[in-house]
Amino acid sequence: MPDMEKIQYFEAYEPGSVRRTSGRTITETDIVIHAGHSGDFFPHHMDAEFCKTQSFKQRIAHGTMTFAIGIGLTAREVNPVAFTYGYERLRFPNPVFIGDTISTTVTIKGKAEDPKRPGFGQVVEACNVQNQKGETVLYCEHILLVEMEPEPE
Repeated sequence: MPDMEKIQYFEAYEPGSVRRTSGRTITETDIVIHAGHSGDFFPHHMDAEFCKTQSFKQRIAHGTMTFAIGIGLTAREVNPVAFTYGYERLRFPNPVFIGDTISTTVTIKGKAEDPKRPGFGQVVEACNVQNQKGETVLYCEHILLVEMEPEPE
């Protein structure tokens, strides 16, 4: 549940500003529930004995689950004048294991007026999800469409 609502118009976003989330420890239950929700029962996630024969030597979390939790951690404030346009450059450079604690750092990478929607701008947030060792386990760029501040009447 978001902690609060905070209106932030396009003009107020500052490139280079950073915010960090709290952590979330990944459990075996998370992996099992995500497998049921997604239908992804690949042995890399579900079969501990199979995984012992693989390079990581243990089960790994689904990338889609890492994305859902890592981005979900950023949803602490609701900005009613912004909404998600999409995600780009999604990568999983390191695995997430049962017992890892992940957190997300969001950096405003840039912003520009939206070429198709007058009165809106695009804000790009670089999202870096890291484990407890500081290793990046997910990187993506979140594109927001944000209303511009209304003209005073």
